[in-house]
Amino acid sequence: MDMAHGMSEPLESAPEPADDAAVTERTIDIGADERRMQVRAYNHWVSLLHGRPYPSIEDLEPASIADFGPHSVLLDFTGGVDNPAIRYLGRALRDECGVDGSITHVAQVPSRSLLSRLTDHYLQIIANRAPIGFEAEFVGQRGHNTLYRGILMPYSSNGEAIDFIYGVINWKELVDAEVQAQLAAAMAESRRTPPAPLAAPIWADGPSAGFDEPAELPHDASLADRLAHARESAAAAGAADTRSRAALYRALGRAYDFALAAEADGEAYAELLADAGLTAQARAPMTPAVKLVFGADYDKTRITEFAAVLAFAKRTGVAANAFEVFLDAAEGGIKGVVKAERAHRRPERTDIFARAAAELRSRPPLAHVPIAGGSDEFVLLLARSGKQGLDIIARVEDDAALTERVIRRAAA
Repeated sequence: MDMAHGMSEPLESAPEPADDAAVTERTIDIGADERRMQVRAYNHWVSLLHGRPYPSIEDLEPASIADFGPHSVLLDFTGGVDNPAIRYLGRALRDECGVDGSITHVAQVPSRSLLSRLTDHYLQIIANRAPIGFEAEFVGQRGHNTLYRGILMPYSSNGEAIDFIYGVINWKELVDAEVQAQLAAAMAESRRTPPAPLAAPIWADGPSAGFDEPAELPHDASLADRLAHARESAAAAGAADTRSRAALYRALGRAYDFALAAEADGEAYAELLADAGLTAQARAPMTPAVKLVFGADYDKTRITEFAAVLAFAKRTGVAANAFEVFLDAAEGGIKGVVKAERAHRRPERTDIFARAAAELRSRPPLAHVPIAGGSDEFVLLLARSGKQGLDIIARVEDDAALTERVIRRAAA
């Protein structure tokens, strides 16, 4: 892995940053859910997992990635998290930030540069232990409002600890309010009239490609293609930091369509699970599908919620390609559906407990202990082995959950 600095000609030093008051960073709506460069970077990260928690740093060759390598940075934490080393800095990102190969550590990154927008987020990766995406706006070094989108992904040298982080970022400079108003008016007019050539805002030296919605898959697409399609939407939702409900619903919809297709192609599904180091779960059949799409290291609480939503949709007969409409109309959105699915499962647990309790009521007592029983039908007693049998030493009260677990265990 060749990541030596000085791979491009040195540039002039960056201009002095503006005053603190001139810098603003806020969450914004970019207006398109698909972040193609971030999606491709995420898909590349997933392709290097090979069933491991994190890709091996030895498999990453940023200098050879023509697509997004020039817009990337690699941070090395093997020397500590306080001031990680910069092992690779892409040429496009160098040019935009006005830095050269002499910059070797995060502490040297200009505080108001585009590169700082990436390095400011690296501790979130250490905390979340999964890729994160973000987008915002700030005043760049040339004094222009700059819109940026980025993604940070963890890598490991030993397969367990996160000691490298790879970031990819793209950007554009925003036009002033007057030009923006003219463009908005022209776009509104274009919806009412046949298309005509329009002047478009100029992207910075970052990627100039837009983030249009990718074409839908053909009905006979393979299961692997459906998984890649679903992962693309999941990455787009992650690149928006899951703030866009539309992006998240679209990702869940594709995960649901993938899960339905997996039922129809069990052999291919089993191969995908094996490749990812996952196993099918009879009690939670949607969980492996969610992990395949969103990543096994995705937040466990969200994986559980997403699996519950997909299970509800399957149980109630939501058709393929209809999931987004269903979820958008569902009362309470994701949380509401999760609550409904959990309420549906609860009677099963109640029935199990009722059967266990009935079984224990029919059993003859092993012995009689002259202790007041209280108001509860079943009471937990702790005993120790004595010379003449069992000596009761404590009574466990006010723990209904523990009592229920013991009853079900005893009746099994």
